[in-house]
Amino acid sequence: MARSGLATAARVAHWADAALRPGRDGADSDGKGTLSDATAERAAIDLGLTVAQVRADWDTARLAGLVEVHGDSARPGWRLRAWDRDDSAVLRGWVALFDAWSLAHPEPERLAHGAVADVVSAMPQVLSFLQLSAGPVPVEQLLDLLEQRVTELRTERCEIPYGPQPEPMADPAAAVDTPLAPLLDWALHALASVGALTYGDGQATLTPLGSWAVWVKLEQICVAAQSPAGNIEQAAEDMLRGCAQLRPNAARDEYRAWLAARPVGSAVTELLGAARGDDALLRGLAFEALRVVGAPAEPDVRAVVDEPTLRPYALLWLAEHDGIDPEDAHEVLTREEATWLWVDTAAAVADHGEAPMLVRHLESALQPTVPALLAEVRAVGHPRTVQVLVALAAAHPDPALAKAVRRAAFQVHTGGS
Repeated sequence: MARSGLATAARVAHWADAALRPGRDGADSDGKGTLSDATAERAAIDLGLTVAQVRADWDTARLAGLVEVHGDSARPGWRLRAWDRDDSAVLRGWVALFDAWSLAHPEPERLAHGAVADVVSAMPQVLSFLQLSAGPVPVEQLLDLLEQRVTELRTERCEIPYGPQPEPMADPAAAVDTPLAPLLDWALHALASVGALTYGDGQATLTPLGSWAVWVKLEQICVAAQSPAGNIEQAAEDMLRGCAQLRPNAARDEYRAWLAARPVGSAVTELLGAARGDDALLRGLAFEALRVVGAPAEPDVRAVVDEPTLRPYALLWLAEHDGIDPEDAHEVLTREEATWLWVDTAAAVADHGEAPMLVRHLESALQPTVPALLAEVRAVGHPRTVQVLVALAAAHPDPALAKAVRRAAFQVHTGGS
């Protein structure tokens, strides 16, 4: 259902991807990625559509993430790239459109913006009721529920009800009855336009896709409410520090709860920001959290492969995302990149682990001998090389090996050979 509902939007997006190239007039320079008149007319001719249909499908493609707007230009989104091979990308695109229902079908201009905002805030409760009803619900019943929820929202803000105030003050629900009826009608039409429900004959019914989407949203709320370590409100860096002592499964639960409570785009940006810091442990944990994000993080992860500090982590993430077995993913790294990652991981162990862990980490090196490892570690120029070698020398029980490692640390520190 999601694929068929987005099919025409995907068709326009694929057309734009194939027909428009850098340097051509693909979008107006208005910061919104709106199709120019010439481009819309060209697409209409090529696709056998009207210009109005092209513009409507283009807007749907933007809301569903099939097209991503950057400044005054637009480019194919990861969901369009994955359209033919990944059903989950199609579902994510439809959920993004479902989330943007109030933009997909703009409200009439005559409606008050404050009233519209209250209805948008109240509709999740209406949708939940529709989901629980599992069948047609009369509009009058939905209107009663909407009035109650809007009244609750206004009471929480200590505001008076909509419209003229009768003398004496009447029931607040009665005061909001008249303006909320057209607002509910708009909301139900908007949700129907994205395929979340059917609306007619005085009743509304969630579609199977709409019922699934509401269930997913409720599940996300439950996950967010059950943050096992209580880090859901923390910034990414503090959340990752809170996960440092958790077992892998518990940490993943925490990542899911943290991610469920914020937009995926800003969450990915926060995680990559934490990964750029000086703490190597947070770098590794940030990319573990990005594995939980999955495909939506791909463009941002791919964009950091040229940053030396993040490159090995990003390459491993992308390899696993492309289906390479995690045990074999390290093969995408060059010897230098793998050695840099070994030093970065050793820095995390030295800062947060215990001496035996650092000694065991020595055994994970690619180099067959300690002298070979020391030579390559010195060559990659990791900023924490000296500290790692000093910590390893202090931790290792073999006096001869510890002496060699200390010598290497001294040589790196002094720039000697």
